[in-house]
Amino acid sequence: MVFTALEKAGVLIEALPYIKKFNGKTVVIKYGGSAMINRELKEAVMNDIILMKLIGINPVLVHGGGPEINSFLDRIGKTFTFVNGLRVTDSETMEIVEMVLVGKVNKEIVSLVNSFGGKAVGFSGKDGNLIIARRTTATVKNEQGAAVEYDLGFVGDVDTINPEIVETVIKKGYIPIIAPIGVGRDGKSYNINADYVAGAIATSLRADKLMLLTDVEGIMRDQKDPASLISSLKLSEVEGLIDAGVIASGMIPKVECCVKALKGGVSTTHIIDGRLPHSILLEVFTDQGIGTMVVTREVF
Repeated sequence: MVFTALEKAGVLIEALPYIKKFNGKTVVIKYGGSAMINRELKEAVMNDIILMKLIGINPVLVHGGGPEINSFLDRIGKTFTFVNGLRVTDSETMEIVEMVLVGKVNKEIVSLVNSFGGKAVGFSGKDGNLIIARRTTATVKNEQGAAVEYDLGFVGDVDTINPEIVETVIKKGYIPIIAPIGVGRDGKSYNINADYVAGAIATSLRADKLMLLTDVEGIMRDQKDPASLISSLKLSEVEGLIDAGVIASGMIPKVECCVKALKGGVSTTHIIDGRLPHSILLEVFTDQGIGTMVVTREVF
């Protein structure tokens, strides 16, 4: 599609009030899914966050890396399983997870941002004790239908966030790129769901927005009907939609992440389609926005 100069001017005019609104504000983005695999989408995300930084917004990127971890484990013949969507992580797997997320994925993202003219700094939750983790378990039902606790190994939840290192990096003009590895009070590394890490960091930074990139358009009332997209979801509606099965499977932890962040003081949270190039800019700088916005109350 070719835009005329007048159409380009119209786009800028539409974006202007949002540029003013979010100047100096922090936006935390959970980066994952197809946007981490497809080259075009990767480049779009990097350019989006660079543009945000250049116009005075402070983007913070928290990334996953499940496919890369799976690929490496497959290459060395290491089997792995998931329980309730969480990877069972023994000590050997934890070493690999940390190596892939921190040593490979994180540095590739930093290099890509820098190659496009941005200034990025990468680190994990172990740096500066950013993420103090606590070991977690999964609750599953046995053959008799009784709930039992399942040991996931070195899988953690966020205990506390110490945001000083992130705040320092932002003040120095850099874009923080964070791998979701935490350190326990026992000094050991823990693998943490990147959605939860993004939500916790957004809360600690009092971010204006939390954005979760996914491989779906948002929350649908009917998964087979794109027209049923819920563009704005209030906290009071979440429980009922979970009970009704509208919010189900992998969408539940994402919505729970949004709920927790909102209760922790984040202004707005968004579940958006990372398969759409420049989805971040479309959400931040256009009147219509995209995906599903989860809010404490209806926003007009």
